[in-house]
Amino acid sequence: MPTSVPEVVFSDQHLDNGLRVVIAEDHLAPVVAVNLWYDVGSKHEVPGKTGFAHLFEHVMFQGSRHVGKAEHIALVQAAGGTMNGSTWLDRTNYFETLPSNQLELALWLEADRMATLLDALSQENLDNQREVVKNEKRWSYDNRPYGSFQEKLQAQLFPAEHPYHHSTIGSMDDLDAASLEDVSAFFRTYYAPNNAVLSIVGDVDTATALAAVERFFAAIPANPAIPPLGDLSVPLTLDGERRETVFDRVPLPRVHVGFRSPVFGDPALDALDLAGQILSGGKGSRLNRRLVREERIAQDVALFTMGFVGGASVTAGWATVRPGVSVARVEAALIEELERLTTELVTDDELSRAKALTEADELGSLQRVEERADRLSMYSTLFDDPGLINRMLPRYLAVTPEAIRDVARAVFRPDNRVVITYLPEGFDADAEVLSAEAATQPADAEGVAA
Repeated sequence: MPTSVPEVVFSDQHLDNGLRVVIAEDHLAPVVAVNLWYDVGSKHEVPGKTGFAHLFEHVMFQGSRHVGKAEHIALVQAAGGTMNGSTWLDRTNYFETLPSNQLELALWLEADRMATLLDALSQENLDNQREVVKNEKRWSYDNRPYGSFQEKLQAQLFPAEHPYHHSTIGSMDDLDAASLEDVSAFFRTYYAPNNAVLSIVGDVDTATALAAVERFFAAIPANPAIPPLGDLSVPLTLDGERRETVFDRVPLPRVHVGFRSPVFGDPALDALDLAGQILSGGKGSRLNRRLVREERIAQDVALFTMGFVGGASVTAGWATVRPGVSVARVEAALIEELERLTTELVTDDELSRAKALTEADELGSLQRVEERADRLSMYSTLFDDPGLINRMLPRYLAVTPEAIRDVARAVFRPDNRVVITYLPEGFDADAEVLSAEAATQPADAEGVAA
């Protein structure tokens, strides 16, 4: 346990148009991070119009009334800064890190595209970015080994009517069908100041920074008609184990598993995060030690949690099967290690190691102004509570062995399990199993398997 946990001191205010502004001063270095979260992600999309949230992440860099196409990036880089954006199921965000004397440049750029992006949106820009996104889907999902895993897992874990059922990237058909008016309506609905959080962290004066925010953002009108989300609740467990076998262009068989888990923000998910460290956090973890180093039946292993705020999160993992090893043997060992957590308390040494790794990750991240800005935006957007930035590490450090056992019992159940097995195209499962079994038989004096 640390003797002290550093505290992030911040101000938290709203403009009259609803924009939430969180500012944290840090004068250690002459840099500033500007981070803007919009409360819109793929879960806000409707059937037939998937992929819009991610498409807009790309469109947002195609210019606005006073900024030319791709000029946003050029201006930030010319000022010595970096920038990007990202989309997820629960949000879309945009961020810049610049020398602190360039704060107003970042604020002006973000305000201009929030207020006037549709002035520059054309059919040409839409068509261009639609093709960019489709190529990204091909590169990251369709043509990457095991790349369709997350899409398939979400589809298995959430019913078709649930907004987490489809992936953030969307479908090719929906992207092809997206019209200029469809995309414009999506922007007018969700890209409003009362649906956003702006966090500023770094070498700034709070009053001066807030005045600049007022100057650039205050005149942007709110949207009082943002549609509420429907009921996203789902049972914590599935109605039974679900299996899928995928023959694909993959180098080795891989067994993927997935489970519904407590929602992001639930303390039970903190315990599950630490369970992930115990199971697959580094070479000394349980799965690495048994499957990779001792039994040598897996090339690599992983287990992680994706925290969602609507209905359930997802805990997922995999084990890549070594050549000549039975797929069933690897799956059995993987599931056996998960189920051990449901009956045996983790040791004090294991829990201390997991907490130390988590503490190092948390403190390392919070040293960076861009990470602090992102977390302030995240906790404000998802939980209406930026102060969680100061309470998450103590929550992790307070997790007990009993809490890990209890959440493992609730999550790692056979009736809550999805198993997706990837096999190389042309893979002969029966012959592979026989070969693997023969390889484990004792040899006679001439070296021939009995």
